[in-house]
Amino acid sequence: MRSKMFTLMFMLVFAVPMFAQGTSTSSSSLPINLALGIAAAGCGLGQGRAVASAAEGIARNPGAAGAIRTLAFIGLAFMESLVLFTFLTAR
Repeated sequence: MRSKMFTLMFMLVFAVPMFAQGTSTSSSSLPINLALGIAAAGCGLGQGRAVASAAEGIARNPGAAGAIRTLAFIGLAFMESLVLFTFLTAR
């Protein structure tokens, strides 16, 4: 499990400058990429848990599917906004 997390963090941190258009790389881009990687990883994990919990809740109580779906969409929007705000602040 640790090797998978290390590989994921390595890819998230170094993927952005690897595919950048410019040829020069600055040493200050590493903290920005690290922040974006952590935010994206947290967002992905949170969204996965939220969708799984919403699906389980709907399966247990189909009558409350509308309310659960609405709350799930609002929660997913808040989680996605974390990554967007991190991206805007980092650039």
